[in-house]
Amino acid sequence: MNLTTRKKMAAVVLPFALFIAACGSSDSGSDSSSSGSDTTKTTMSDQSGDTETTMADDSGSDEMAAPEGEGCAAVPETGDGSFEGMAQDPVATAASNNPALSTLVTAVGEADLVDTLNTGGPFTIFAPVNDAFAKIPEADLNAVLADKDQLTAILTYHVVPERIEPEDLGGTYETVNGAELTVSGDAPSFDVGDGQATVICSGVQTANATVYLIDSVLMPPAS
Repeated sequence: MNLTTRKKMAAVVLPFALFIAACGSSDSGSDSSSSGSDTTKTTMSDQSGDTETTMADDSGSDEMAAPEGEGCAAVPETGDGSFEGMAQDPVATAASNNPALSTLVTAVGEADLVDTLNTGGPFTIFAPVNDAFAKIPEADLNAVLADKDQLTAILTYHVVPERIEPEDLGGTYETVNGAELTVSGDAPSFDVGDGQATVICSGVQTANATVYLIDSVLMPPAS
C-alpha cells in the first residue's frame, strides 16, 4: 500500500474512531447521571420515609392530652408516681406510687379494693387528694376507716365503670356504688357530686383508668 492510500484511509478511520469514543463517553455520562438520579431518588425516598414516621409519631403523641389543673403540681415530675409512671400501672398501684394520694391508698386497702381496682376496669375514678381527707374531722375519718361496709360504699361512689376522657366528661353516671353521680363544667375544672368536690387535676392516665384528682371526699346519697 503506497503512502497516498494510507493517508486517505487514516483520514476516513480517525474521525470514525473519534465519533465512537465520543459516543462511549456520552453513554458513560448518561449511566453516571442515571446512577446519580437513582441515588437521589433513594435518598429522597428515605428522607420522605423518615418524615412520615416522625409525623406519625407526633400525631400519636397528640392523641392523649396532658393532665391539667392547679392540683397537678402536687404530682411528682419523675418516677413511678409521675404522670408517665402512673400510666404504666393499674390504678391502685399507680395511686400507691403518688404521695398526694397516700390517704386514699390507705382507705382502699382497708376496704380490700386493691385487687378489684387493679384487675377490673376500665374505670373513671374521682380520687380525693390527702387535703380532701384532711377536711374530715379525725375522729369521723377514723370511724369510717374502721367501718368496712361504709368505707366501701363511699369509695365505690368515686368510681364509674367506664373510661371517660376530659373532652367527654359531663353528665350523670351510675357509679360502682349503684348511686348516680353528676359531673358538670369544662376541662380542666369540673364540679362533681352536685358541688361536693372540684376537679383540681384532670385526665391522669393509668393502665386501666382515667383519674381526676378532687379536693373533697364525695358522700353518696342516703339510701
